[in-house]
Amino acid sequence: QVQLVESGGGLVQPGGSLRLSCAASGRTFSSYAMGWFRQAPGKEREFAAAISWSGGSTYYADSVKGRFTISRDNAKNTVYLQMNSLKPEDTAVYYCAARRGSYLYTKEYEYNYWGQGTQVTVSS
Repeated sequence: QVQLVESGGGLVQPGGSLRLSCAASGRTFSSYAMGWFRQAPGKEREFAAAISWSGGSTYYADSVKGRFTISRDNAKNTVYLQMNSLKPEDTAVYYCAARRGSYLYTKEYEYNYWGQGTQVTVSS
């Protein structure tokens, strides 16, 4: 069992930046692949970014590629999502997800642990 707690969301102007954090419980954090998903009002939850357990591999949705960076610090049991050049269409609740595995995972059903979500609002 692992518990995930997101933080760092808030209100930011278009073109601005935010860094989301996801703190995970457990001594075996390094054994988990991690991902970020987001859900805008009235929309389905969509994949944003993923990172392997080693941190050596990452993958991004086309909508965020070049603007977002996922990273992890296994010593701190934390995964991050650095979001730059934010756009109004990035407004959503952002969820951290985890699963045991050695690969990258991009589908919602591939994850079995989820955080509570943190709101990101991009508006002038």
